[in-house]
Amino acid sequence: MKRKKHTSGDDEAQVDMTPMLDIVFIMLIFFIVTTSFVKEKGLDVNRPENKNASNQPSKSLSIRIDETGTIMMNGREVDIRRVIANIQTYLAENPTDTAAIQAHKNTEHGVVVEVMNQAKEAGIDKVSVLVKS
Repeated sequence: MKRKKHTSGDDEAQVDMTPMLDIVFIMLIFFIVTTSFVKEKGLDVNRPENKNASNQPSKSLSIRIDETGTIMMNGREVDIRRVIANIQTYLAENPTDTAAIQAHKNTEHGVVVEVMNQAKEAGIDKVSVLVKS
């Protein structure tokens, strides 16, 4: 006697993959479309236009103030009442609109503020303060 195998049961056990692939492709299209309309949160940056055609950076005026309140410009000591005149002399030779004041951390704030005010009066628009420890 021969044994007979059930081949019809094996045919019914196969899964048809076509409907599942259709659903996967529809979900893929849905996610692609929805992510293209999502706006990311963040800051909008307005970058300034490049007004200078040259690639050379402009010189910045450097002013140093030590812990005793001594003001140094271009390697020489300057009196606090003569800062405007010295800045105007520097601007005549080197046109710039930036200045960097490097102050020691123990310098009196009044001296730094006075130098900042005099730099503004002399015609420098952008003044930055650096603290030296």
